[in-house]
Amino acid sequence: MLVSRVFQLRLFVYRSPIGAQIAARRAVWSESFFRISEQQISAMETGNESQAEPQLTCRSNCSDDQLQNVNLLEAASDPLQNRETSLGILNGETVINEGTAQIIFPDANEVFYNPVQEFNRDLTCAVVTEFARQRLLAKGIRALVPGEHERQKMVVSLAEGEPAEQEEAPVIQRTTSAGEKCEDGIRILEGLAASGLRSIRFAKEVPGIHSIVANDFSSKAVQLMKRNIELNGVEHMVTASLSDASMLLYESKRKRDRFDVIDLDPYGSPSQFIDAAVQAVSEGGLLCVTCTDMAVMAGNSGETCYSKYGAMSLKSKFCHEMALRIILHNLDLRANCYQRYIVPVLSVSADFYIRVFVQVFTGQAVVKASASKQALVYNCVGCGSFHIQRMGKMIHNGKNYKYTASTGPPVGEECQHCGQRHQLGGPIWAEQIHDQDFTRKVLESVEQTPQRFKTSDRILGMLSMVTEELPDCPLYHTMDHLSSVIHCSTPSLLQMRSALLHAGYRVSLSHACKNAVKTDAPHSAMWDIMRSWAKVHPVKREKLSESSPAFLILSKEPVLQACFDIREDANPKSRKQGLKRFQENPEANWGPKARAKASGGIHPCLEEKRKRLQNKRKQRNEDAEHGKQILCKKPREGKCT
Repeated sequence: MLVSRVFQLRLFVYRSPIGAQIAARRAVWSESFFRISEQQISAMETGNESQAEPQLTCRSNCSDDQLQNVNLLEAASDPLQNRETSLGILNGETVINEGTAQIIFPDANEVFYNPVQEFNRDLTCAVVTEFARQRLLAKGIRALVPGEHERQKMVVSLAEGEPAEQEEAPVIQRTTSAGEKCEDGIRILEGLAASGLRSIRFAKEVPGIHSIVANDFSSKAVQLMKRNIELNGVEHMVTASLSDASMLLYESKRKRDRFDVIDLDPYGSPSQFIDAAVQAVSEGGLLCVTCTDMAVMAGNSGETCYSKYGAMSLKSKFCHEMALRIILHNLDLRANCYQRYIVPVLSVSADFYIRVFVQVFTGQAVVKASASKQALVYNCVGCGSFHIQRMGKMIHNGKNYKYTASTGPPVGEECQHCGQRHQLGGPIWAEQIHDQDFTRKVLESVEQTPQRFKTSDRILGMLSMVTEELPDCPLYHTMDHLSSVIHCSTPSLLQMRSALLHAGYRVSLSHACKNAVKTDAPHSAMWDIMRSWAKVHPVKREKLSESSPAFLILSKEPVLQACFDIREDANPKSRKQGLKRFQENPEANWGPKARAKASGGIHPCLEEKRKRLQNKRKQRNEDAEHGKQILCKKPREGKCT
């Protein structure tokens, strides 16, 4: 028993020091352990059991230089109690587990970390895994994911009587798995790595990686990054870098130095890094960008959005999808400057941010068509109807294409439905925002290995909705907005979808809004359906103003007589299966965290102000005497009543 306890004491020798102070402290403790063990053995041999459990008082190397009383024998016998010491954790630090990674994180706000964005990191690992698989498959290398079945690549002919043809697969020369370095693998750069959690997860969960550069401009973040890299044992793949992200990207724009995957997840806007990023990504490489400045991109500050992204945002019901299309427009615009263009792979609006994955290619002929992929948005301020105006036109002329300016506008001075004026927004990306085939492959991979990610249920629900979206119908309508315009009760999603399907139009849901519908039906058909609904559920027209949008819309008879009988195909598969499409609030006061500061921590006054202003618009002052205490701006004779 005594020999076993002495062996446990030996395990506390700090063999891989992280810093000079920690190494010195571990050396003092280790030397003290052996001295105590010898004293304990001699005490037990002489029968003096009172000296068998000595207390050692040692001086800590902390800034306060206080004495700490440590019961070394109890710590050695309890591995859970001694876990923090074995990981080299300092005072004011905790261990965070996410995926297969384990990181040390300071309690002070010196390095940024938001646990709510675990869905973002899980989705990125799934997308990068599929991207690496496709890249390596062309080189004859198969990327293996634990628990995933081998895919059968078959091309099935839908014509009757024709046998299914098997696609000729490339010859597999070798395999690679997650956690091991692949010499012909992909190179990844995380421009703003903070604690290095995402890069460490790439190294441990994504197969087919050659090297990863985890960069940050904060020296404290880089120091923490190095400790976390050593803690997870991924020094052979991940390299910490202390540099400005833009300068590092500009230095890597030569073809031999480019990265296959570039991940940009800044605090706020990524606009200052986009120009360098589209140059530093390899041919066909993957560019992953996150935007958390949704107040700007959703229309609260349109002029700020224009200065950052070159597009005017609108405060509308479709603002979240418009934000996705604005960042895609900006990425393509910056890439066009260098004869490059983007192909969107996956674009997601989730929680308080948007996330886009695009591939970047080079081609002067394709860049000429970029103007026809951008569009302006005319949005009515009364009824909310919107119209898309392409900025360019591409005309097919035999084997060649002719590129001209588009003609317009598609609307008059006043809205044809309610007589109100239009707002002009954009330009936005008007083409597809998802690659449906790539998304289905990611969905299939997550379905086979749901244990890989903690948020796999939400990933399955989100990607299922993405595969069901209409790819050629920009923006969407919301049910609550349509009914609020004409002041009637709101039809259900199934009733609206059935009415559109009965009328011969296509319709789908949107992952960006839970009560939204995307359709190719014109706005005249949408308002005819709402007029038909208002006849079944009458509106009190006597309370409507003659100049209001509701009065003008309901004063016209519907040309299309809508049928609201529920159709079987009106309910999409993701809704039937009850997939987790929109999650509940994960925690109290969740959302964007405070920006990390070198001094760390959040000022208590700021934290109190944040809690006090929660739901400020819904709160009413119940103090009846509050108004009487305010002096009148224009004093009158006598008392004011």
